[in-house]
Amino acid sequence: MEDPVQTPTDLDVLRRRVQQAIDGQIAGATQSLAAIGEETAPLVSAVSGLLTGGKGLRAGFLYWGYRAAGGADSDALVRLAASMEFFQGAALLHDDVMDRSDIRRGMPSAHRAVASLHQQRGWAGDADRFGEGTAILAGDLCLTWCDELYATCGLPGEELARGRQLFDSMRTQLMGGQFLDLLESARGWHGLGLEARIASARKVIRFKSAKYTIEHPLLIGALVGGAPDGSLAPLSDYGLALGEAFQLRDDLLGVFGDPEATGKPAGDDLREGKRTVLVAHALDAASDAQREVVESLLGRDDLELGGVESIRQVLVDTGAVERVESLITVLADESVRAVDRARATGSYDASALDVLEALVAVSTARRS
Repeated sequence: MEDPVQTPTDLDVLRRRVQQAIDGQIAGATQSLAAIGEETAPLVSAVSGLLTGGKGLRAGFLYWGYRAAGGADSDALVRLAASMEFFQGAALLHDDVMDRSDIRRGMPSAHRAVASLHQQRGWAGDADRFGEGTAILAGDLCLTWCDELYATCGLPGEELARGRQLFDSMRTQLMGGQFLDLLESARGWHGLGLEARIASARKVIRFKSAKYTIEHPLLIGALVGGAPDGSLAPLSDYGLALGEAFQLRDDLLGVFGDPEATGKPAGDDLREGKRTVLVAHALDAASDAQREVVESLLGRDDLELGGVESIRQVLVDTGAVERVESLITVLADESVRAVDRARATGSYDASALDVLEALVAVSTARRS
């Protein structure tokens, strides 16, 4: 077994062990592709390239959910946790195709990288279509390997069975959340007031991000670790509040973040026209001139840095940024109180709950 994980300061230790589990799964599973030949290399590279060097938050929350329920550290647990990273990989690969994103983690997104390979090799057909098709298949492969790693991680079958229903529900709900995001972008906010717009944006956050980022991995870990069903409510409250706070921070970084830190071009979320809580507040408080700036520039593929700066100024001047920062603080405080409720149940390991409390700051930190 690798070095044990004890505290949030050991996040690098856990991240390294998760990466080893990811690499091991890919190496083992690609043996099934060996019969096809070297032609599948771009498909596998799309997965391995994306899953190298991530933050490993979802794996971390599953790991600490299991530990909170009284389970011991083991390499089998780390492999189970790593299954969450394959699930996220599928979501990112498909999301980048749907959003037509060029960059992911500072590198060309998978479909763009494969399209470039198509062009370099002089292959027939449309390079972009080839890249998108490959990325979709790579995402499907991630889903397959996620399921395989869950089932073969090495933990006892009776333990894994306790988390299986939620594991399946997580994957189903994320697909629904992804569709909800597409739907909201297509039908827009015309005729909706501030409250309805915020409710719409927060619903997308919950089902596209918050649940699969923190709540579901945490609860799966706790269930597999043996936590009684009746004690899960505080962990669920913690995961939903912190998951939403995490996504709101990501929304701010998507507009104001340093590309060196975020791995995405400045203002990329603005080019994609994402209808976020941040944008909802800005449009509600904007003057006619400010509203015209946002509505005329938001969602333009050709949006340059000058346009990004114009929208940023509106977001700041209308108080939208301040309101989102306040909401992040409120949600972070809610997640801390949820940890206190979990302590009061007497069902969870105190040291693991201390880690979950410390992870609130880690998950909502300003990274720019």
